[in-house]
Amino acid sequence: MTGLEFADRLASAIGTREDTWLFIRDFADGWLSPLGADDGCGEDELAAVEQRLGVRLPAAIREAYALLGKRPDLTSNHDCLLSPEEIDVDYTEEALIFRTENQGAASWGVPLDQLHEADPPVAIRMHMADWHDESWDAWLPRFSLACVEIVLSESLHSSTALRGFKRQTADDTRLLEERFAPLPLPEYPTSQTAVPPIRWYAGPDVLLRDDQRVHLWARARTPVALEDARHALPGDWQSLD
Repeated sequence: MTGLEFADRLASAIGTREDTWLFIRDFADGWLSPLGADDGCGEDELAAVEQRLGVRLPAAIREAYALLGKRPDLTSNHDCLLSPEEIDVDYTEEALIFRTENQGAASWGVPLDQLHEADPPVAIRMHMADWHDESWDAWLPRFSLACVEIVLSESLHSSTALRGFKRQTADDTRLLEERFAPLPLPEYPTSQTAVPPIRWYAGPDVLLRDDQRVHLWARARTPVALEDARHALPGDWQSLD
Protein backbone atom coordinates (compact mmCIF):
# COMPACT_ATOMS: atom_id res chain seq x y z
CA MET A 1 0.00 0.00 0.00
CA THR A 2 1.39 3.41 -0.96
CA GLY A 3 1.42 6.36 1.41
CA LEU A 4 -1.42 8.06 -0.48
CA GLU A 5 -3.50 4.88 -0.39
CA PHE A 6 -2.99 4.57 3.36
CA ALA A 7 -3.88 8.24 3.87
CA ASP A 8 -7.00 7.88 1.72
CA ARG A 9 -8.03 4.74 3.60
CA LEU A 10 -7.64 6.51 6.93
CA ALA A 11 -9.54 9.58 5.69
CA SER A 12 -12.51 7.42 4.73
CA ALA A 13 -12.33 5.51 8.01
CA ILE A 14 -12.58 8.33 10.52
CA GLY A 15 -15.95 9.63 9.39
CA THR A 16 -18.02 7.19 11.44
CA ARG A 17 -17.30 4.91 14.38
CA GLU A 18 -18.20 1.85 12.36
CA ASP A 19 -15.63 2.75 9.69
CA THR A 20 -13.06 3.53 12.38
CA TRP A 21 -13.40 0.09 13.95
CA LEU A 22 -13.14 -1.49 10.50
CA PHE A 23 -9.93 0.46 9.85
CA ILE A 24 -8.47 -0.78 13.15
CA ARG A 25 -9.43 -4.35 12.24
CA ASP A 26 -7.75 -3.96 8.85
CA PHE A 27 -4.65 -2.42 10.41
CA ALA A 28 -4.34 -5.24 12.94
CA ASP A 29 -4.77 -7.78 10.17
CA GLY A 30 -2.18 -6.21 7.87
CA TRP A 31 0.40 -4.92 10.33
CA LEU A 32 0.23 -7.20 13.39
CA SER A 33 -2.28 -10.05 13.73
CA PRO A 34 -6.03 -10.22 13.16
CA LEU A 35 -8.49 -9.33 15.89
CA GLY A 36 -10.44 -12.29 17.18
CA ALA A 37 -13.66 -12.87 19.05
CA ASP A 38 -11.81 -13.24 22.36
CA ASP A 39 -9.80 -10.00 22.01
CA GLY A 40 -12.51 -7.75 23.44
CA CYS A 41 -14.01 -7.21 26.87
CA GLY A 42 -17.38 -8.72 27.67
CA GLU A 43 -20.56 -6.87 28.52
CA ASP A 44 -20.30 -8.03 32.14
CA GLU A 45 -16.89 -6.37 32.50
CA LEU A 46 -18.15 -3.06 31.10
CA ALA A 47 -21.32 -3.17 33.19
CA ALA A 48 -19.15 -3.70 36.27
CA VAL A 49 -17.28 -0.45 35.49
CA GLU A 50 -20.55 1.45 35.31
CA GLN A 51 -21.82 -0.04 38.55
CA ARG A 52 -18.54 0.60 40.39
CA LEU A 53 -18.22 4.23 39.27
CA GLY A 54 -21.86 5.16 38.92
CA VAL A 55 -21.47 6.33 35.32
CA ARG A 56 -22.76 5.27 31.92
CA LEU A 57 -19.94 4.53 29.48
CA PRO A 58 -20.26 6.23 26.09
CA ALA A 59 -20.96 4.01 23.10
CA ALA A 60 -17.48 4.59 21.65
CA ILE A 61 -15.75 3.40 24.83
CA ARG A 62 -17.95 0.31 25.00
CA GLU A 63 -17.34 -0.51 21.32
CA ALA A 64 -13.58 0.02 21.57
CA TYR A 65 -13.17 -2.19 24.62
CA ALA A 66 -15.43 -4.84 23.09
CA LEU A 67 -13.18 -4.82 20.00
CA LEU A 68 -9.63 -4.69 21.38
CA GLY A 69 -9.71 -4.34 25.15
CA LYS A 70 -7.63 -7.51 25.55
CA ARG A 71 -5.05 -6.86 22.86
CA PRO A 72 -2.12 -5.16 24.62
CA ASP A 73 -0.01 -5.56 21.48
CA LEU A 74 -2.35 -3.03 19.87
CA THR A 75 -2.88 -0.75 22.85
CA SER A 76 -0.19 -1.07 25.52
CA ASN A 77 3.32 -1.62 24.17
CA HIS A 78 4.49 1.75 25.53
CA ASP A 79 1.66 3.61 27.22
CA CYS A 80 -1.13 1.58 28.78
CA LEU A 81 -4.81 1.25 27.98
CA LEU A 82 -6.36 0.50 31.36
CA SER A 83 -8.31 -2.68 31.90
CA PRO A 84 -11.98 -2.31 32.86
CA GLU A 85 -11.02 -2.93 36.49
CA GLU A 86 -8.52 -0.05 36.35
CA ILE A 87 -10.70 2.59 34.69
CA ASP A 88 -11.34 5.27 37.27
CA VAL A 89 -12.40 8.85 37.91
CA ASP A 90 -9.41 11.14 38.45
CA TYR A 91 -8.78 12.71 41.84
CA THR A 92 -10.13 16.08 40.67
CA GLU A 93 -13.37 14.38 39.61
CA GLU A 94 -13.12 15.96 36.17
CA ALA A 95 -12.41 13.00 33.89
CA LEU A 96 -12.75 9.26 33.45
CA ILE A 97 -9.20 7.97 33.08
CA PHE A 98 -8.70 5.13 30.58
CA ARG A 99 -4.99 5.38 29.67
CA THR A 100 -1.71 6.20 31.43
CA GLU A 101 1.81 7.06 30.26
CA ASN A 102 4.34 4.29 30.85
CA GLN A 103 6.25 6.20 33.55
CA GLY A 104 3.23 7.89 35.09
CA ALA A 105 3.94 11.24 33.43
CA ALA A 106 0.46 11.67 31.94
CA SER A 107 -3.10 10.41 31.92
CA TRP A 108 -5.75 10.40 29.22
CA GLY A 109 -9.42 10.72 30.04
CA VAL A 110 -12.88 11.67 28.93
CA PRO A 111 -14.36 14.74 30.68
CA LEU A 112 -17.12 13.61 33.01
CA ASP A 113 -19.45 16.33 31.77
CA GLN A 114 -19.22 14.85 28.25
CA LEU A 115 -19.80 11.20 29.06
CA HIS A 116 -23.34 11.58 27.71
CA GLU A 117 -21.94 11.93 24.17
CA ALA A 118 -21.73 8.79 22.03
CA ASP A 119 -18.17 9.61 20.90
CA PRO A 120 -16.84 12.20 23.35
CA PRO A 121 -13.56 14.13 23.18
CA VAL A 122 -10.40 12.97 24.94
CA ALA A 123 -8.24 15.16 27.16
CA ILE A 124 -4.70 14.74 28.46
CA ARG A 125 -3.30 15.67 31.86
CA MET A 126 0.45 16.00 32.33
CA HIS A 127 1.54 15.14 35.88
CA MET A 128 3.69 17.88 37.36
CA ALA A 129 5.87 18.13 40.45
CA ASP A 130 3.26 20.53 41.81
CA TRP A 131 -0.25 19.23 41.10
CA HIS A 132 -1.53 22.82 41.18
CA ASP A 133 0.17 23.27 37.79
CA GLU A 134 -1.82 20.40 36.25
CA SER A 135 -4.87 20.72 34.04
CA TRP A 136 -6.93 18.64 31.65
CA ASP A 137 -6.16 19.87 28.12
CA ALA A 138 -7.81 19.01 24.81
CA TRP A 139 -6.15 16.11 22.99
CA LEU A 140 -8.37 14.63 20.25
CA PRO A 141 -12.00 15.52 19.46
CA ARG A 142 -13.45 11.98 19.47
CA PHE A 143 -12.72 8.84 21.46
CA SER A 144 -12.84 6.68 18.34
CA LEU A 145 -10.23 8.90 16.69
CA ALA A 146 -8.08 8.61 19.83
CA CYS A 147 -8.23 4.83 19.40
CA VAL A 148 -6.75 5.17 15.91
CA GLU A 149 -3.92 7.28 17.33
CA ILE A 150 -3.33 4.76 20.11
CA VAL A 151 -3.13 1.80 17.74
CA LEU A 152 -0.79 3.62 15.35
CA SER A 153 1.44 4.92 18.15
CA GLU A 154 1.63 1.60 19.95
CA SER A 155 2.61 -0.11 16.69
CA LEU A 156 5.83 1.94 16.81
CA HIS A 157 6.75 -0.01 19.95
CA SER A 158 5.61 -3.49 18.95
CA SER A 159 8.17 -6.12 19.84
CA THR A 160 7.60 -7.81 16.49
CA ALA A 161 7.74 -4.66 14.40
CA LEU A 162 10.32 -3.43 11.92
CA ARG A 163 10.95 -0.05 13.47
CA GLY A 164 13.49 2.64 14.25
CA PHE A 165 13.93 6.22 15.38
CA LYS A 166 16.35 9.10 15.03
CA ARG A 167 16.84 12.69 16.07
CA GLN A 168 15.29 15.00 13.54
CA THR A 169 17.44 17.21 11.36
CA ALA A 170 16.65 20.56 9.79
CA ASP A 171 15.97 18.82 6.46
CA ASP A 172 13.50 16.24 7.77
CA THR A 173 10.43 18.48 7.73
CA ARG A 174 10.99 19.29 4.06
CA LEU A 175 11.78 15.69 3.14
CA LEU A 176 8.71 14.37 4.94
CA GLU A 177 6.46 16.75 3.05
CA GLU A 178 8.15 16.04 -0.29
CA ARG A 179 8.39 12.25 -0.11
CA PHE A 180 5.59 11.05 2.15
CA ALA A 181 1.84 11.52 2.39
CA PRO A 182 0.51 13.37 5.47
CA LEU A 183 -2.10 11.38 7.37
CA PRO A 184 -5.45 13.07 8.04
CA LEU A 185 -5.16 13.01 11.82
CA PRO A 186 -5.60 16.34 13.61
CA GLU A 187 -2.35 17.78 14.90
CA TYR A 188 -2.34 17.17 18.62
CA PRO A 189 -0.12 17.95 21.61
CA THR A 190 1.64 15.63 24.01
CA SER A 191 2.38 18.21 26.69
CA GLN A 192 1.41 21.61 27.98
CA THR A 193 4.57 23.22 26.65
CA ALA A 194 4.62 25.45 23.58
CA VAL A 195 6.12 22.96 21.12
CA PRO A 196 5.02 21.81 17.65
CA PRO A 197 2.35 19.09 17.66
CA ILE A 198 2.64 15.48 16.57
CA ARG A 199 2.22 14.78 12.86
CA TRP A 200 1.96 11.51 10.94
CA TYR A 201 3.06 10.51 7.43
CA ALA A 202 2.93 7.35 5.34
CA GLY A 203 4.94 5.89 2.50
CA PRO A 204 4.92 2.50 0.76
CA ASP A 205 4.39 0.03 3.66
CA VAL A 206 5.80 2.46 6.24
CA LEU A 207 4.41 4.85 8.86
CA LEU A 208 6.34 7.83 10.21
CA ARG A 209 5.59 9.93 13.28
CA ASP A 210 7.09 13.40 13.57
CA ASP A 211 7.42 13.91 17.31
CA GLN A 212 7.35 17.68 17.67
CA ARG A 213 10.39 18.21 15.40
CA VAL A 214 12.56 16.38 17.93
CA HIS A 215 12.36 12.67 17.10
CA LEU A 216 11.24 10.76 14.05
CA TRP A 217 9.79 7.26 14.43
CA ALA A 218 9.34 4.69 11.67
CA ARG A 219 7.24 1.52 11.57
CA ALA A 220 7.40 -0.66 8.48
CA ARG A 221 5.79 -3.85 7.23
CA THR A 222 8.89 -5.13 5.42
CA PRO A 223 12.67 -4.75 5.75
CA VAL A 224 12.76 -3.15 2.30
CA ALA A 225 10.17 -0.54 3.28
CA LEU A 226 12.12 0.36 6.42
CA GLU A 227 15.39 0.63 4.50
CA ASP A 228 13.75 2.82 1.84
CA ALA A 229 12.45 5.18 4.52
CA ARG A 230 15.89 5.44 6.08
CA HIS A 231 17.41 6.32 2.72
CA ALA A 232 14.70 8.92 2.07
CA LEU A 233 15.33 10.49 5.50
CA PRO A 234 19.09 10.11 6.03
CA GLY A 235 20.56 10.32 9.49
CA ASP A 236 21.63 8.27 12.48
CA TRP A 237 18.76 5.80 12.63
CA GLN A 238 18.63 3.60 15.71
CA SER A 239 17.19 0.13 15.26
CA LEU A 240 14.71 -1.13 17.84
CA ASP A 241 14.81 -4.78 16.75
